[in-house]
Amino acid sequence: MNDKLINTLFLDIGGVLLTNGWDTDERNAAIEHFKLNGKEMEERHNLSFRNYEIGKWTLGEYLNEIVFYEPRSFTPKQFEMFMFKQSVAFQDTIDYFIEVKKQYNLKVIALSNEGRELNAYRIKKFKLGELFDTFIVSSFVHLRKPDPGIFRMAIDIAQAEPQHSLYIDDRLVFVKVAKSLGMHAIHHSTIEETMTQVKLVEFFEHSIVQPDY
Repeated sequence: MNDKLINTLFLDIGGVLLTNGWDTDERNAAIEHFKLNGKEMEERHNLSFRNYEIGKWTLGEYLNEIVFYEPRSFTPKQFEMFMFKQSVAFQDTIDYFIEVKKQYNLKVIALSNEGRELNAYRIKKFKLGELFDTFIVSSFVHLRKPDPGIFRMAIDIAQAEPQHSLYIDDRLVFVKVAKSLGMHAIHHSTIEETMTQVKLVEFFEHSIVQPDY
């Protein structure tokens, strides 16, 4: 196979296909809605979030640390539902990559940093199983980007080769890690710019053997 040909696509989720699950904007919305002390919550978040994102803590344990360390006028369930509802799909982008997958018969693998419960909600809510063949998520594998180990694990699980893989992410630091491992990579900014760059990619179209009737 020509080294330029791509047969496996690795995609980030938050910032590419959906809004970020629990980034600064989402936390600020929760702080305002629930009238929380923003400075205190951010300090606790910065100390605690890694444990949740790599699967050491449940969502409940994380929220106990950043919100429910003292009595509140709202329940953990109410906070969780607000947290989940911050997620919005970039449906045009999802539909575009579904078509790219079909056109070139690609394996498509999610490679994402997300907590377990939030990720499970987003997969189900936005039917991401229609796009992805499997999910390599930080809370599932106890590694997170930019650790090169999670990229290597994703390549191994996909039974792919770096030189025949394309990685797309909205964070340049992660794109650089992918490139350092020999993967082709695109820094996602807008879907229009990404579509332009994808058009330059040489995909490997798998042969489809017609049945002999």
